[in-house]
Amino acid sequence: MQQNVNLNLILDQVAKDKGLDRPRLVEILEEAITNAGKRHFGLERNIKARYDEEKGQVDLFQVLTIVADPTEENPLPDPVNMIPVTVAHAKGIEVEPGDELDFPIYYRPEDEAEARAQDEQWGDLLKLKTYRRSFGRIAAQTAKQVMIQGTRNAERENVYNEYKDRKGEVITGIVRRFERGNVIVDLGRAEAVLPVREQVPRESYRAGDRIQAFVMDVLRESKGPQIILSRASVELLKKLFEMEVPEIAEGVVVIEAAAREPGGRAKIAVSSRDSDVDPVGACVGMKGSRVQAVVQELRGEKIDIVPWDEDPARFVCNALAPAEVSRVLLDDQNRAMEIIVPDDQLSLAIGRRGQNVRLASQLTGWKLDINSESRVKEMHEFAIESFTALGIPESTQEMLYAHGFRKAQDVANAAPEMLTQFPGFTMDMIPDLQKQAREQSIVDAEKEMRLEQEREAARIAEARRHPDGLTQEERFARVRGVGEKTIEQLKLAGYPTVEAVHNEADMMKLADSSGLGIKKARQIKHAVGVYLEEEAKLRAELDAEKAKQGTGA
Repeated sequence: MQQNVNLNLILDQVAKDKGLDRPRLVEILEEAITNAGKRHFGLERNIKARYDEEKGQVDLFQVLTIVADPTEENPLPDPVNMIPVTVAHAKGIEVEPGDELDFPIYYRPEDEAEARAQDEQWGDLLKLKTYRRSFGRIAAQTAKQVMIQGTRNAERENVYNEYKDRKGEVITGIVRRFERGNVIVDLGRAEAVLPVREQVPRESYRAGDRIQAFVMDVLRESKGPQIILSRASVELLKKLFEMEVPEIAEGVVVIEAAAREPGGRAKIAVSSRDSDVDPVGACVGMKGSRVQAVVQELRGEKIDIVPWDEDPARFVCNALAPAEVSRVLLDDQNRAMEIIVPDDQLSLAIGRRGQNVRLASQLTGWKLDINSESRVKEMHEFAIESFTALGIPESTQEMLYAHGFRKAQDVANAAPEMLTQFPGFTMDMIPDLQKQAREQSIVDAEKEMRLEQEREAARIAEARRHPDGLTQEERFARVRGVGEKTIEQLKLAGYPTVEAVHNEADMMKLADSSGLGIKKARQIKHAVGVYLEEEAKLRAELDAEKAKQGTGA
């Protein structure tokens, strides 16, 4: 007769190999055998399974409940699972109503003798005589399926429990494959997905690449936990600094705010809980080692580290660095600021395609409007002229301008209650004033259009200035990616002209002597080449126009 398999060895091996909780495997096995027993012997039966550690087998029991003798008024509610107390006493069982009896269900071949003895003694109560012969095979098959499926489910649960607590951390994995643009990352015990929306546009990956990413979420799915990664999250930037800067990890330096345009530029604002610790210096590190480690991990993304300040105006000025700010006008109610900068600082403050001011706005949480000194002067003159046309006294004009009124249209759109707060304005005169303001706004719009056309013409004229009339600083400033600081670095390193940079064949020398780094040096060398080509075309075009005018053609 075939001996039943001892499950202890199997359970021990599976728990060890898969790193699973053995009691949980036993629990799953008992539950599966119970369900299989119910399906085989009858869903209505109260059946339970119990694992026998000594035998390494699952024992099955039918549970019968002792109840009071039924009457015509109170018949037996569940004849299958209940025994009247007198019937139990007649069988020689000393029990009371409410007691439960566990009767073993002998389904293994080696227990055939016990099964027959039980049938003779309790068969009329249990009614299992014809049901047990094939259940041994079913139980073995169920146990096998449980080991497979239960192991798989337990593994999934373990993986979920392991990674759910890692949400919000930075994790390292290996790129394995690509599915519909998503990157599948092997984390060792699990696979994670880096969705298209969380990838950085400039970054590309190949199978086998090591990748660090921020764990955005861990979802419990039917096919197993889904771990969502991100390379684009601003939280990745914060965590990388926390890993590189011990002072941040210890809480001495705090990242108060961060803003990021993935793959382009990022800004972080830091403060210190210790007056002896410079927060910016701590994040930069010796010779820039700490910030460069983060930049390298983010594949060249530029990072500005600025000191945080409780004063919003100072904080915004810090956030707009390296641009210098002349003055700031605050609108607390709308959380807006008008930033005024010197004319030569305007493009630096705004940044390429508005990136610098956009990041500064995200970092500080204020809406920022940047204007140059000359533009502010022009706006002031325009406003005074517009207000004068309405007959508003000079002192009131300045008050209106200080409160954000820039032209007649603003007066026309203002609430009458607001206008009456200014001296000289009464509720009776407001309707006529606003009617006049609406008429003046048409004149103002025509003037604004004319001024914009003049500015555009001036911009075009500046762009088409003959290269021979430009200073070396002006020529450098027209090279993409070169600002005042870079110009100064190049001049100090012995590259006073764009030609000097273009003619430098030793890239390491250019990078080291200027302190720009090899990547930035290559970018500037390429940009200088592009500029010189465009400059040559412009020179030839302007010279041809001049020659044509000289011949009177």
